[in-house]
Amino acid sequence: MKSPEELTDLFRATGRKVTPQRRRIFELLQGDGTHPSAEEIYRRLSAEMATVSLKTVYQTLGELASMGVILSVDVGTRSMRFDPNVETDHQHLLCARCEAVRDVVLSVEVAPGEVIDGYLVMRTDVVVKGLCPSCQAELGEAAARWTASGSARSAAS
Repeated sequence: MKSPEELTDLFRATGRKVTPQRRRIFELLQGDGTHPSAEEIYRRLSAEMATVSLKTVYQTLGELASMGVILSVDVGTRSMRFDPNVETDHQHLLCARCEAVRDVVLSVEVAPGEVIDGYLVMRTDVVVKGLCPSCQAELGEAAARWTASGSARSAAS
C-alpha cells in the first residue's frame, strides 16, 4: 500500500481534501493485514477523534478503493472488508468462527482478461473458510466436529 504521505499527495492531486480524519485513516490502513471493516476503522478512529463520522470513514474508503489503492473485499461476513495489499496477487483465508481474515497465496488458474463461458474475467476472488489457530485452540477437540458440520452449534454439544 502507498504510504500515508503518498495517499495525501494523491488525494490532493485529484482535488480531494485531506482532513486530519482522512490522514489518520490512511495511517490506520498502513500495514494492516486484518482486512478491517469500515466499522472497525471507525471504532479505532473515534477513540482518538470524537468528531469523526462513520460517513467520513465510508467515503474515504470508497474513494481509496475507486482509486485502486485498496481493495474492497466481500468475504461473506456481514460487512465489506478493506485490503490494503494491492501489490501482490493473493486470496483470503476467513475464520468461520471469529471472522479473522488474512492473505494467502494460492495457485489460481484464472486471470483477469480471460473469458470463461462467455464471461470476461475482471477479478478472481477466492475465500477459503476454516478455523484460525486461535479458534482451533479454544475449541480443542470440538474443532473437528465444528468444521465437519460448518457451524458453532456442534462445538457447543
